[in-house]
Amino acid sequence: MESLGELSRSISGRVAIVTGAASGMGRATAHLFSDEGASVAVCDVNTDGVDQVVNEICSAGGSASGYVIDLDSASEINDLISRIRNDLGPIDILVNNAGVSLGGNIDNENFEDVWKATFSVNLDAQMRLIRGCLSDLMRNQDGRIVNIASTEGLGGSARISPYTASKHGVVGLTKALAVELGPMGVTVNAVCPGPIHTGMTDYIPDEDKAEFARRRTALKRFGNPEEVAHITLALVLPSASYITGAAIPVDGGLTARNN
Repeated sequence: MESLGELSRSISGRVAIVTGAASGMGRATAHLFSDEGASVAVCDVNTDGVDQVVNEICSAGGSASGYVIDLDSASEINDLISRIRNDLGPIDILVNNAGVSLGGNIDNENFEDVWKATFSVNLDAQMRLIRGCLSDLMRNQDGRIVNIASTEGLGGSARISPYTASKHGVVGLTKALAVELGPMGVTVNAVCPGPIHTGMTDYIPDEDKAEFARRRTALKRFGNPEEVAHITLALVLPSASYITGAAIPVDGGLTARNN
């Protein structure tokens, strides 16, 4: 039987933007992409974190450049893309990982401020980054976009409606752009992490995490950032050319359980 090996499973030589890359899932994704030969733009609002991740990658023999960015600013996003393009070359892969989790009841006095701040980073910034990278992503009809959503984009929880609504928006944006950009060869997918050990969950006591995982997940544990990063990597491979418009849970079986 002849080999099927016409579709590449390598991102070597490709240029990837990863936002929120100073910690957690973004950091794991940046490291993994570098391990696979990509040149990675490490983007985050945390200056020290950006420097640390870039130093880690470069010390390991990888290729990375750091960019401090406030994704709440449209002008900073436009400048960021120009800088990355000048430093690393045309963009092949965009991973919209950065996000904030701001909770509160809908009757809170500052609810609308929380709503606006959440949507600005979690959804508006993703849209702006996609728009800014689009000409690069379309140039060879093989661009890859992965938007990090959440299992909150597939369901809902009380007292975090701004976050939940923004993640539903990410899933909707992903599906709509998959249809719109498909004829140009650009795939757009969403990854929906469930309970993962990240900065967003650090405040939860370990015993509460263990109890939640026991009750709600099939694997009875929280996930690790690298487990999410590997799914993101799989979606940006050249061989992932027929996967688009998907919202993939990485949640230890949380969304599969009904009891």
